[in-house]
Amino acid sequence: MDTYSVPLKKLVEEFSLEVAHAATDFDAIRVTVEDVARPGLQLAGYFDHFEPMRLQIMGNAEMSYLGKLSAEQRSEIFDRLFAYKFPALLIARDLLPDNECLEMAKKYNVTLLRSHEPTSTIISAIITYLKAALAPRITRHGVLMEVYGEGLLLTGDSGIGKSEAAVELLKRGHRLIADDAVEIRKISGNTLMGNAPELIRNYVEMRGIGVINVARLFGVGAVKVENEVNLVVNIVHWNAQEAYDRLGLEDQYMELLGVKIPMITIPITPGRNLAVILEVAAMNNRQRKMGYNAAAELTEQINRHFVENSGQLP
Repeated sequence: MDTYSVPLKKLVEEFSLEVAHAATDFDAIRVTVEDVARPGLQLAGYFDHFEPMRLQIMGNAEMSYLGKLSAEQRSEIFDRLFAYKFPALLIARDLLPDNECLEMAKKYNVTLLRSHEPTSTIISAIITYLKAALAPRITRHGVLMEVYGEGLLLTGDSGIGKSEAAVELLKRGHRLIADDAVEIRKISGNTLMGNAPELIRNYVEMRGIGVINVARLFGVGAVKVENEVNLVVNIVHWNAQEAYDRLGLEDQYMELLGVKIPMITIPITPGRNLAVILEVAAMNNRQRKMGYNAAAELTEQINRHFVENSGQLP
């Protein structure tokens, strides 16, 4: 897995931040960690466990504390703080940096930013944005569809009919996230989000027809930027020598980025309506997440029947 970063310039554009002072390497600065920090203890002189890789954010509490200090004390504090060369210092609530802050930012060539948003609001927004942007990710060959709210990742050999099944699902009112290449990001301990690389977003390739633009052909309601990956559907050619699970009692999983995703294998033969099967798979997976398992219920009923009728003559 690659390590990702976000240009500081992109953060400034995304959150409409004001650049009070731009470091000479402003265009090259990149944020590599998803957490941000409020340097409250550092303003009091405590730098143990200080993380200089984080974006530093100050709000009303920090600025109020600094306002009670002398200019010499503020200059000394900022001299120590900016010496750590963190990506940038962001001052929230539309507050103005004092002269000592600006002076030391220039001395140590550290970018100084401002935001009119409340401190908690901008912190929450930036962390959410960075968590998604810096999430570990992989790319897998397949098709990702949203079917009844469930994210189905269709996998299988090239040419087996994944894209054709996707188009049939589109005609039935479901939505496309990605075709051919699916970028999967781990946004939390057990949650994977999938999307299409920007270059091929909204496009589907159908053999014999070519490339189609789903948003233009079916309308913008037929596409979605991203969706959670809830179920992996492995589509295979029917093999009479293989034994396929007929009851659904065998739990299969595919591990992606350390997360186990439920998986089913669907064998196909000419004449099978794959779109209908996928719709049922999505609804069944949703029921299982809600605690209902039809296969387990049927097995329990059969076992109960034999127990109740054991020893009785027909």
